[in-house]
Amino acid sequence: MTSITALDYYTDTAEHAQWGERLTACGKTAGVKVEHRSVPGASLVPKVLQQASSRTLPDLLMLDNPDMQQIAQTGALTPLDQYGIDSGGFAKGILSAGTYKGKVYGLAPTVSTIALTYNKDMLAEAGVAVPRTWDELKAAAAKLTRPGRYGMAVDANATFEGTWQFLPFLWSNGGDEKQLDTPQAAQALQLWVDLVKSGSMSKSVLNWTQADVHDQFVAGKAAMMVNGPWRISDLNKDKNLHWGVAPIPVRQEGQTLVTPLGGEVWTVPQTASKARQKKAAEVLACLNNPTNMLAVAKQYFTVPSRAAVASRYAEQVPSMAAFIKSVGSARARTGELGVKWPKAATGIYTAIQAALTGEQTPEEALKHAQQIATGS
Repeated sequence: MTSITALDYYTDTAEHAQWGERLTACGKTAGVKVEHRSVPGASLVPKVLQQASSRTLPDLLMLDNPDMQQIAQTGALTPLDQYGIDSGGFAKGILSAGTYKGKVYGLAPTVSTIALTYNKDMLAEAGVAVPRTWDELKAAAAKLTRPGRYGMAVDANATFEGTWQFLPFLWSNGGDEKQLDTPQAAQALQLWVDLVKSGSMSKSVLNWTQADVHDQFVAGKAAMMVNGPWRISDLNKDKNLHWGVAPIPVRQEGQTLVTPLGGEVWTVPQTASKARQKKAAEVLACLNNPTNMLAVAKQYFTVPSRAAVASRYAEQVPSMAAFIKSVGSARARTGELGVKWPKAATGIYTAIQAALTGEQTPEEALKHAQQIATGS
């Protein structure tokens, strides 16, 4: 039996085993044995770039969606249409996350995004409705704040994770990574500044990761948080915690919520063997079929990439409904800037840090962010 190699960053023991089983099953369908290897997230892209130059790429490669364009640009990946892979029914933003120069190079079985998770008991006790606008969010966060507890928690740290958490506020208000120093972007950053200044949000958000934000929420030290569906399995473990999920508030009613799209795409690299490429594409198609999509979504609390599968899933797992709704209008981070996205992302988290520490006004911080993004 032919063997093909698969590379991803699922190094967590349980996750590695689960993906191993899935790859093995899809390999059987394609009539190949899949040799599955995982490397730590931070070393995946450098390893792939090195393999591309030494022509030792794996037959099947998983990439975090914002990294795919960088790899496709090197010519290391093959367009999926040449294998006749069906990409019908995928949400538009999801398809664009796997597209480079008009061709689809990667498909994600499931995706994720972020929403507002809130403590039902705390909101009821304070007589606060789930906020839908920024003014309601500020008022709710202020009312929910008391000694030992903040009304709101976000991850505003100096990494791409901090940028990711800020994007719904930036994008939904008409802000744009192509031009960061706009009034719309300044309004979004001002909201976070106001929350910290008023004491409704801890200054420590400057250092928190999404895991820290989750820990604050679970410990009852934050009444609301911005976080992803991957936290649901842990939230479910605490039987005394009554929580709900709602879409992230927009500045004013009528605006469309636009959130960033997370998730990994599977790709077929250029290798010496056309036959193995074809087999790898069959495995990729199998990973992205509706049955596998639903299984992956249920296992990891993620959103199936095909709209029809996602709506079936929303009925089965109600706690996912807000995330599924948000994915409909979600955007790929590389959708507008492609390979230049990391520079803009660096500019954004640098601006968040400068504005939240009070070093610069949101306007000044965003002017600097624009210089970082354009490299000028």
